[in-house]
Amino acid sequence: MKRPLEGIRVLDCGIYHAGPGGLAILGDLGAEVIKIEQPGTGDPIRMVKQIGRIPLEIPGDRSLFCEGANRNKKSVTIDLSTQKGQEIVHRLASRSDVFMTNMRRHAVESMNITYPILHQINPRLIYVSVSAYGPKGPDRDQGGFDYQGQARSGLMYSMGEVDMPPVVCQFGIIDQATAIMTSHHIITALYMRERSGIGQEVRVSILGSATFLLYFNILIAHMGGFEVPRHKRSREHPLRNYYKCADDRWLMMTLTPPERHWGPLCRALGSPELENDTHFNTDDKRLANAEQLVAIFDEIFATRPRDEWLHILAEYDLFCCGVNSVMELQDDPQVTENGYIVDFEHPTLGKIKIPGYPAHFSESWAQTTSAAPDLGEHTEEVLMELGDCTAEEIAQLREEGVV
Repeated sequence: MKRPLEGIRVLDCGIYHAGPGGLAILGDLGAEVIKIEQPGTGDPIRMVKQIGRIPLEIPGDRSLFCEGANRNKKSVTIDLSTQKGQEIVHRLASRSDVFMTNMRRHAVESMNITYPILHQINPRLIYVSVSAYGPKGPDRDQGGFDYQGQARSGLMYSMGEVDMPPVVCQFGIIDQATAIMTSHHIITALYMRERSGIGQEVRVSILGSATFLLYFNILIAHMGGFEVPRHKRSREHPLRNYYKCADDRWLMMTLTPPERHWGPLCRALGSPELENDTHFNTDDKRLANAEQLVAIFDEIFATRPRDEWLHILAEYDLFCCGVNSVMELQDDPQVTENGYIVDFEHPTLGKIKIPGYPAHFSESWAQTTSAAPDLGEHTEEVLMELGDCTAEEIAQLREEGVV
């Protein structure tokens, strides 16, 4: 079977993850992704071996961060500060479907890889610009990373409990959301081009992706006139809450509509008398007396291990699941059988587990097929096949430091 984006060629002229990660997703879907990197140094993400207390170095002088952002790609080294290097990229753009950069405006202009220039070379080109804060406004030329997206969008006040300071998510959630949005908009623009023949510029940002991720929180704030309160377990609705079991593992329960599930839940917990208890026999009362009911549930759930509770609750068709750590995902049969985590043969690590593609196609397939390339690994291949360069020309370009 063919892959969905076979035959689509993408040029990646970006750095780090927001943006380039979206092209890695296109590579999962079968696109040919060619990454343009600076000779000698490459994408700065290659040298990110630690972020804060998070070690990212793996054998082979590789970075885990680089692996995630640049899987499925070919690496070509071209010095875009030189006229010859710019001419080579223009030649590659003339034979590509998509060009993406997340470098800031002054850098893009200095390298002669702006949308007007590449559009003139290839009117059918989908040109993608990824920024921190969007193409308009006073901060349009400022840079930013994942944490700026978490902070400025409101996400940090959407996590944690009441009265806690702002909470930052561990790592890369908004970078990845931006990558997903980038891939989504590229595919949308490609679809439009197939219908109309029109190429265009697409602009994506970290801030825009983060706010769209918070769609309902923002909608409630501006349509309802209030901010969604942060979760406080001891006072939150007892049927939309999480509980620790006898083995110190947690489960999460979401029973909506609560009136339909209240009776079955009481019976599943072995406490049928709670169903008609005058403190809890309506949903308004359960919410008003949440602190008391959560405490009762805490005592009940503490009597059995989590898996036993999950089996009992499933028999009553109550929506509940375990709270997994990321390391536990590889032991969750629902995750593995659906390919959300898959085996992968890595060139330096050997057989490992990696995230799988999260959707399934009946007549096609998608998956990671190759690890991040070595710097410049495909320079000769690409320049000879697409740039119409001879081996002698490439040797001369190397001698001049262009590639």
